[in-house]
Amino acid sequence: MKTLLLSLLIAAAPLHASDLWSTDYQASIEQAAASKKPVLLEFTGSDWCPPCMKQNQDVFEQPTFEDYAKDKLVLVKLDFPRRKEQPAEIKERNQKLAAQYSVEGFPTIILLNSEGKELARQVGYGGGGVTGFIDWANKNLK
Repeated sequence: MKTLLLSLLIAAAPLHASDLWSTDYQASIEQAAASKKPVLLEFTGSDWCPPCMKQNQDVFEQPTFEDYAKDKLVLVKLDFPRRKEQPAEIKERNQKLAAQYSVEGFPTIILLNSEGKELARQVGYGGGGVTGFIDWANKNLK
């Protein structure tokens, strides 16, 4: 009975922004293919890049974005921190993906279709908040 109650509480708990994001590119691509959802790749410097931090605060941490993404996207965060430790495997994998996608600045946001084909790219954060970002995503997902 305790196990059932605990399972129900966990299932009913609200998702947090961090729960929506994966760091596993390959698993996310497979999930996108199975669910027929597009993928949003975020290349970020989470602990040193001011525009990355601002975009995260203005867009990705907002409940409106979280609700939108839950239903419409597979989210992948590819972080390049300078101050916090990162496992060597993740660091190497992220560097390979940055080279594969020709990332030249942070933040870089790339939308892929469910087959992994690039649909759109946004380099830097020009503002616009969550509404502007969702409008950009919707325009490029058509």
